[in-house]
Amino acid sequence: MYLSKEKKQEIFEKYGKSNTDTGSPESQIALFSYRISHLTEHLKSNRKDYSTSRSLKMMVGKRRRLLDYLKAKDIEKYRALIKELGIRR
Repeated sequence: MYLSKEKKQEIFEKYGKSNTDTGSPESQIALFSYRISHLTEHLKSNRKDYSTSRSLKMMVGKRRRLLDYLKAKDIEKYRALIKELGIRR
């Protein structure tokens, strides 16, 4: 599997408050970004995989909603996370 338990903990530790902080918007956005990049690579070689394409679109929407929430809640954390992850609007 591409996303092991250790990799998840590493993402949560880097972007959240601790490695068990799975609920903060920053850590969820970072996890979604990792998964989105993986699915994007998969779709480059399997362009007719429509179920994965649908999953990718839903994940992008979830990440967008979380980013909007974070932007409304704390604009400085939003800007720092956008810069760190390299996400563009």
